Amino acid sequence: MPLSIFGQLETLIADHLYPHRYIITPIAALLLAGAVLLALRLGLHRVLWQHRLATAVVGTPLLIVSLVAGDYFVSPLWERSERQEASPLAAASMPSGASSSAEMVSAATTGPRATHIGMFKGADDFHFGRGDALLIQIDANAHVLRFEDFSVRNGPDLYVYLSLDETGRRVDETLNLGRLKATDGAFNYEIPPGTDLKDVKSVVVWCKQFSTLFAVAPLMAN
Repeated sequence: MPLSIFGQLETLIADHLYPHRYIITPIAALLLAGAVLLALRLGLHRVLWQHRLATAVVGTPLLIVSLVAGDYFVSPLWERSERQEASPLAAASMPSGASSSAEMVSAATTGPRATHIGMFKGADDFHFGRGDALLIQIDANAHVLRFEDFSVRNGPDLYVYLSLDETGRRVDETLNLGRLKATDGAFNYEIPPGTDLKDVKSVVVWCKQFSTLFAVAPLMAN
């Protein structure tokens, strides 16, 4: 079951707090420093030392949970990955043996071609996204989704979907193409044969576990 409450919390933070991060961060640091100084003045450290066993029993699990949760939720924000794959459209270039304009036209009309194209945008200021999405027809029964010059905010559990909604706010598991291969680069996804593409409106990068949109590319016929 998706933990949508975490996605709602993340969206709240992204919409209302992240745009003011340069103000909030120093204020939060000052408040934290003030809380530490107050605890020292009140002698909290001495109380904790006097009750070392209780402090260890309670503090150790809290520390472990905090580290694990922090690694899962926070570390993806600065972790990046890159992947570069060849474009299927490279096969549409003129064959090495072609010597006439007729052969060039034949190669261009019968080879792979981009039927739809879209430009990625982030869901908000925090979930940035950029680059191009190309829906490429290889032949009558084969299609490929290609990401080019792509970059997106990293996060946990990111997947790529084809969406019937232009805004990308709704996804369907039958159009799930798999995990996001990388946060940056150019790469391809083979679309399963028989997939109905006539009503597809956008390409989506979606946090599956928290039901949160990271980036969307509305598609237009090319």
